[in-house]
Amino acid sequence: MNRKIAMFGGSFNPVHNAHTNFANKVIKAFNLDKLYIVPTYSSPHKTVESMAEPADRLKMCEMAFKDIGKVVVSDIEIKRSGKSFTCDTLKQLKGLYPDDNLYLVMGADMYVTLPQWKNPLEIFKFAEIITFPRDNDGYQVLKDYSEKFKSLGAVTHILNEPVFMLSSTEIRNNIHNKEFAEKNLNLNVYKYILNNKLYGVKSYEL
Repeated sequence: MNRKIAMFGGSFNPVHNAHTNFANKVIKAFNLDKLYIVPTYSSPHKTVESMAEPADRLKMCEMAFKDIGKVVVSDIEIKRSGKSFTCDTLKQLKGLYPDDNLYLVMGADMYVTLPQWKNPLEIFKFAEIITFPRDNDGYQVLKDYSEKFKSLGAVTHILNEPVFMLSSTEIRNNIHNKEFAEKNLNLNVYKYILNNKLYGVKSYEL
């Protein structure tokens, strides 16, 4: 029986509780056998001045996802270095799992831009796409995009309930707000940010 192997990539700058909550939800909803969390080396979609080093973002992901079964935090894109293109990563994963079903997991904001990504037809060939609405009104919008993508050969799945996704920008902008940070970050991730003075932190503030 073919296994279900999924990839959830991003800058994770930093990883936060909405990421881990979503991972838990998608594993259960689609009965995944394995979910790869893949921090980018350098994102082609984002230019962020306050981007933490790849090694720091990888370490924070390892802390945040440590206790979630079926999750593997991977350095596949960090080892490759350069711009991190999803089509290249899926090709590598397909080499590791040639007989299994691959899935690509992403938020709604990334989903609607898929045709502008590098080699979108390759992405659709290698993996089925999983996405989710951010609110009750978002489902139909994603459904409309899915109809368009189908003509390009895509197989898509939309979670039938909204998923709250806090942005990493909000985390960085509020990193000095102890109550906000503790509510939205894994405690070990928060300590790591403070200890390593990431995102403008000047001293240990916990």
